[in-house]
Amino acid sequence: MIELTRLNGTPMVLNSDLIKTAESSPDTMLTLITGEKLIVREETAEVMERVIAYRSRLLADVARRLPKFADVERIAGMTSINPAGDGPASTGGFGRQR
Repeated sequence: MIELTRLNGTPMVLNSDLIKTAESSPDTMLTLITGEKLIVREETAEVMERVIAYRSRLLADVARRLPKFADVERIAGMTSINPAGDGPASTGGFGRQR
């Protein structure tokens, strides 16, 4: 979600995944995937920066939650999966021996 300002000065929060296009002529008009059009005070470049910053924060949060490679190796060592992809325990990732 990104915070934007309607043309009348009212702040709003928008799910950035709904933005289909952003045009500036001269005001910034957002067209949503629903077909709804919104006019906001922020420039198109600012809207893009906010979307990118929001998605970067989401990806960083996901990355922090992922297990570290050492943890994956330790877990794989406790199973019949060979993370290196070589040797008899390897199934090539498709459930069958090579």
